[in-house]
Amino acid sequence: MNPQLGKTLVLLGLLFVAVGAFVWSGGGNLFSWFGRLPGDIRIERPGFRFYAPIVSMLLVSLLLSAVLWVVRRLG
Repeated sequence: MNPQLGKTLVLLGLLFVAVGAFVWSGGGNLFSWFGRLPGDIRIERPGFRFYAPIVSMLLVSLLLSAVLWVVRRLG
């Protein structure tokens, strides 16, 4: 296994932990739009909640794809 891959996975994990801690600590107002875009499915009834942030996930996917494309072009 490639040692560089291990370092990259650890750094990605630390990044996810940092973003999660930021959102959990109240900095999530920056992401308040997530799950509320047109096209996101949201059903709330007494005793039942269902969220399917389809459009939000498409935007996240496009953003990650663009970032990875730039990283590949530069590297």
